[in-house]
Amino acid sequence: MLGVLSIILTLVCLMYFAYRGITVLILAPILAMLAALMSGEIPPLYALSNIFMPAATGYISSYYPVFLAGAIFGKLMDVTGAATSIAHFISAKFGKKHAIAAVIVATGLLTYGGVSLFVVVFAMYPIGAMLYKEADVPKRLLPAAIAGGAFTFTMTALPGSPQYLNTMPTVYFGTDIYAGPILGIIAAAIMFFGGVWWLNRRAAQANAAGEGYGDHENEGLHDFEGDLPNVGLSFAPIAMVFLLNYFFTKVYFTMPSVMAKYEAIGGSVNGTWPVVLGLSISVVFILIAMRKYLVNTNKVMFDGAVGALLPIFNTGSEVGYGGVIKSLAAFTTVKGMIVAMSIPSIFKVAISTTLLAGIVGSSSGGTAIALEVLSDEFLSMGINPQALHRIMLLASGGLDSLPHCGAVITLLSVCKLTHKESYGDIAVLTMVLPLISVVVTSLVYLTTGLV
Repeated sequence: MLGVLSIILTLVCLMYFAYRGITVLILAPILAMLAALMSGEIPPLYALSNIFMPAATGYISSYYPVFLAGAIFGKLMDVTGAATSIAHFISAKFGKKHAIAAVIVATGLLTYGGVSLFVVVFAMYPIGAMLYKEADVPKRLLPAAIAGGAFTFTMTALPGSPQYLNTMPTVYFGTDIYAGPILGIIAAAIMFFGGVWWLNRRAAQANAAGEGYGDHENEGLHDFEGDLPNVGLSFAPIAMVFLLNYFFTKVYFTMPSVMAKYEAIGGSVNGTWPVVLGLSISVVFILIAMRKYLVNTNKVMFDGAVGALLPIFNTGSEVGYGGVIKSLAAFTTVKGMIVAMSIPSIFKVAISTTLLAGIVGSSSGGTAIALEVLSDEFLSMGINPQALHRIMLLASGGLDSLPHCGAVITLLSVCKLTHKESYGDIAVLTMVLPLISVVVTSLVYLTTGLV
């Protein structure tokens, strides 16, 4: 009982204090030790040194190259004026009244093209901020728009999404990444159109009250009065990331000769390599093709690299906390309670998955646990594997976005905003709308059998 209480109490504290602006760099290790102390299972210092730190550093060692390349890429897009040029183009073509939809669409195109969710945050922030500034849309609504494009329909709903999450159920259910296309498209429509409607409504309310973009100090953006790179040159690095990521993912790293090199040394291809290579090559392209727009290049590169540190350490701290929680015997009790729920099968799948994602603050983490512990039971329920695949993923993108979610913390950190300023709208787009889509698609499946 104490173990379950320790999980609930520390989770509530983590969400509350993160929302109040307390850094998770401090919160996560303290609350992880508190959970260990309350449970009485693990000495707190052992939990910190032998569970929290390996989990946190394991995450950092896996994803630091992605964060580093993404941060430098985003910084260069900003200081060269490429982001501003793109913002001007989108504003002129779409009109200022469509600024919010433009950010969601642009973000979605990149993530559906295979660009990492974390990398998209770095790349889209300067573009979105410039676009919002031109349209005089409150900046506090920007994180929700980026999250709407990255953390919702392109992550869990659209069939064929190359995001890692969409590949996870294939091993367990014998499906592929195109599973449940009808259910996925229905869910994507709910999340996309619902998100655009909500943020446009919120922006209209803010403008009616006299609120514009706002004054934001040290937001890491630059106002340009001189020449800007033309829009074709400005879009080129983004297109390169898109194409190179596809090439390395689908072509180069699937070549038998390439795979054999890694197998010969007992290794395998790392899924982050295509993104790192695509970003790195694009960074070199910017440094060469846009060199006349760069001043003090060494400082720009340094600032970009430093900009990667806080987001990845924030997220690593969250992963460390989750590692301690998962090590408690009480976590097995929580999983058992989920299995024992007496509800319709498809809703049991959805509820159990989203609860697990909420506990660990991660859609992929929740899905991994649900698949490992519950996949056999899910399959024995007689549910179409394609429906299982899609609805399970839709559910994983629900409560995963609670305030302690590492992706949300990274997004707010990059946008230089706080939970108090922006989290409410993020929650609507990344929790409320996805959960609505889960209910709708589950009912569609139950009443029609369509997948």
